[in-house]
Amino acid sequence: MAGALIVTADLSSPDFARLEALRRAHYPSERNTVPAHLTMFQMLAPSALDEARRQLAHQASGPPPRAMLAGLMDLGGGVAFRVVSDDLDLIRGELADHFHGLLSAQDAGGWRPHVTIQNKVRPREAHELLHELKREFQPRSLGIVGLSLHRYLQGPWETVATYKFRG
Repeated sequence: MAGALIVTADLSSPDFARLEALRRAHYPSERNTVPAHLTMFQMLAPSALDEARRQLAHQASGPPPRAMLAGLMDLGGGVAFRVVSDDLDLIRGELADHFHGLLSAQDAGGWRPHVTIQNKVRPREAHELLHELKREFQPRSLGIVGLSLHRYLQGPWETVATYKFRG
């Protein structure tokens, strides 16, 4: 839905650079309209803009959440890094409770945190990348530095606001 609001967890600069390089190398360029990201909500109603701003500012008043790149995910036609974070789960849960009744079916249906680096390719191509990445993958920490609010523009996103963790 054009104008829908998207909430992401912002990656640290080194982690973003690493994941963005992988995304640029493996995501079909004609479909890669947004940089590497960790989506928390995919489609909040545009009418929730002011309340989303307040809630994200409140959530970011605490310390940065601890997070891990814990594994790889087979998306069928793509590959993602699986993210594990009790801290982010808690933040997302509080936001989901607050926006109950305003969430899309997909956002209300749960959350599988991940950063997609390849999507919309033939399954064989995705499986080749998955096996290549699995050979060298080691779980490691993932820096989360803030929360951002974006507006969906039929492909690309417009960043509306960014809230850095302060604690």
